[in-house]
Amino acid sequence: MTDVLSPPAPSAEASADASETHTIRVEGMTCASCVARVERVLSRAEGVEAANVNLATERATVRARGLTDAELVAKIEKAGYSASVQTDGSAQAAAAAREAEDRKLARRLWLAVALTIPIWLLEMVPMMVPPLAAWLDATLGMQTIRLLLFALGTAVQFGPGLGFYKKGWAALRGLSPDMDSLVMIGTSAAYAYSVVATFAPGVLPAGADHVYYEAAATIITLILAGRFMEHRAKGRAGSAIRALLDLQPPEAVVVRGMEEDVIPAASVLPGETVRVRPGGKIPVDGEVIEGRSYVDESAMTGEPTPVAREAGDRVAAGTINGTGTLLVRATHTGRETALAQIVRMVEDAQGSKPPIQALADRVVRVFVPVVLGIGLLTFAVWLLIGPSPSLTYALVASVSVLIIACPCAMGIATPISVLVGTGRAAQAGVFVREGAGLQALAEADVVLFDKTGTLTEGRPAVTDVVPLAGTPQANLLPLAAVVEQGSEHPIARAIVEAAGSGARAMPGPASGARGDGEPSQPAAPRGTLSATNFEAIPGFGVQADVDGRRVAIGALRLLERLGISAPEAAQAQADALARDGKTPVWLAVDGRAEALIAVADPIKPGAREALDALRARGLRLAMVTGDARGTAEAVARQLGITEVYAETLPADKADVVRRLQASGENADASGAARRVAFVGDGINDAPALAVADAGVAIGTGTDVAIEAGDIVLLRGDIAGVDRAIGLARATLRTIKQNLFWAFAYNVILIPVAAGVLFPAFGVLLSPMLAAGAMVFSDLFVIGNALRLRTA
Repeated sequence: MTDVLSPPAPSAEASADASETHTIRVEGMTCASCVARVERVLSRAEGVEAANVNLATERATVRARGLTDAELVAKIEKAGYSASVQTDGSAQAAAAAREAEDRKLARRLWLAVALTIPIWLLEMVPMMVPPLAAWLDATLGMQTIRLLLFALGTAVQFGPGLGFYKKGWAALRGLSPDMDSLVMIGTSAAYAYSVVATFAPGVLPAGADHVYYEAAATIITLILAGRFMEHRAKGRAGSAIRALLDLQPPEAVVVRGMEEDVIPAASVLPGETVRVRPGGKIPVDGEVIEGRSYVDESAMTGEPTPVAREAGDRVAAGTINGTGTLLVRATHTGRETALAQIVRMVEDAQGSKPPIQALADRVVRVFVPVVLGIGLLTFAVWLLIGPSPSLTYALVASVSVLIIACPCAMGIATPISVLVGTGRAAQAGVFVREGAGLQALAEADVVLFDKTGTLTEGRPAVTDVVPLAGTPQANLLPLAAVVEQGSEHPIARAIVEAAGSGARAMPGPASGARGDGEPSQPAAPRGTLSATNFEAIPGFGVQADVDGRRVAIGALRLLERLGISAPEAAQAQADALARDGKTPVWLAVDGRAEALIAVADPIKPGAREALDALRARGLRLAMVTGDARGTAEAVARQLGITEVYAETLPADKADVVRRLQASGENADASGAARRVAFVGDGINDAPALAVADAGVAIGTGTDVAIEAGDIVLLRGDIAGVDRAIGLARATLRTIKQNLFWAFAYNVILIPVAAGVLFPAFGVLLSPMLAAGAMVFSDLFVIGNALRLRTA
């Protein structure tokens, strides 16, 4: 499996002015408006063809011509965010940066808490304990208390809360207000009102000289607490990438002559030999040249059982050696290993957007300006028709609207689900190339399978040996193998391989006697046999002399050409084998039929069970192959597939996909076009993989198929398709739940914050409760996405 993801060769036609893809790490984004702002800034830059920013992974992926990483970083920083170039191998640095950001957020949070608690003790607690209020008033005086509150509130507002001003003002100046802008405006309004009430109460209407230092401080503290918890939760969501990175050992033992050197694993060169001791992680992709051991590949493929590896076998970086010592010749190292490419694939998928995200993006573009308008309208309505003191009510309601309307939940609903879902899939050996493929797979209602190498093993094998004249089965295969050793035909190779391991005997109706009733002569053991006068007859078979006997092997037409008659009962049995999708091969010795040898491409173990699981999900299954219709239908019968497209050329496979996608006879009852997932592994499957709504490449197949697929199954078993579809559906379901919650939260609570319940029930949401509800919304979305870790 090691060269499953070997890198494609660079195009010789690449031009100097071709667009390049840049990956930039962006820090400081807090909501969907931040994402929209960074995308807008990047998209407007000359030379930028496409820009995709992901809130969950904090990455911007930019396709541009004639721009450098530094220029893109400068544009992002000008928009008010921190940015740095993300290169291969920088994931560890990103993890370190995330930990540093955690510590920074924690410091801001605890400072805010330390300053807010005294504010509550001075303002809120006395309101609940009248004797304490009387004592403080008598001891300190109201003005002294307000001055203390002013000092503490100012420290919160321009200490831990200073970040809201920096980013919020930059966003306002760029005419793209975001969450920080809302917090800045809302808390500033409460703080400024309180300052006026403290130092110039006479300018306020009678009875309206209240202070709201506790509201401004508590809002800042709650939002910082929410961001801290959100940052921690996003870190847990990205645990799959860190687990993959941890698979790569930092060092390798390189054997150079009679010496062994310990060097960084990334410094190993292709062709060098590394020693992997018992229990050690394999540092490179390569071929075992000495030793035998069992290798745990579960972290890469999801296969729980260690696999035997010995000289000639291939191993992958990041897998764990068992009890034996292995010498491995490196074929791919550093960023070229399958593990490194898997990490990049998962990172790219986590940074991509499925089509469903487009709805949230469209809403977010106008959401914050609309909220600002609603806030102003709320203030005006309360000020004009609200009860006395109307200014106080207007302030409380408008600030609550601004705070509760944070679009954080909308911004993170999709990316956090994709982040967790693709990470969980990677742990199961299912690697998603992009979010669009994940959504397409979840929505697929038809799964079209290639046959050879996908549903079957992809190589012929002897399935049956039918003695026709009493010769022991153990002597038949060696005799056939001696002759077939001179042929390169796949069927010949299957017979040679089977001669060492044997095949299941299936006695024929003519077993026990030759066609003329005479007992046959037993064949000599294979080790004493030798073939001479080998002759290949194209389209018929081969023949040779073996220890004085003329042995012929081939199709029935070879026997007819040689004038050899085949018993009628044996011919009937050959027809039965053919109906089962097997190729009957006749063995004749000295002009008499001795045996039937059946060769077929065996169905992969567990394939029928895997397809049954897909049918249980309500999926329609079909199979396409270049094989003859009889063989194809025989395999389909064994797998329970009723829709078969046989004798197709590679281009025809893509046409089959298009026909299934189109409306008409292949559409559902409503006439809508079907969504088709194609599963294949070969070069001739690449067109169909590319045309399908979701292309699923079997990872044990060719590099071309893997490059064309949207989803890659690192293990070769078809059960991975069911796992992939299950995870894709769970992820899409979670995205829809999160988007529903994010939209419903705002639709329901913005009117409540504006005060629609006040006339009937006297209920007016306080800014502090609004901040708490906003934090709960974000954490609900993240918590819902984290459930995918156990899907």
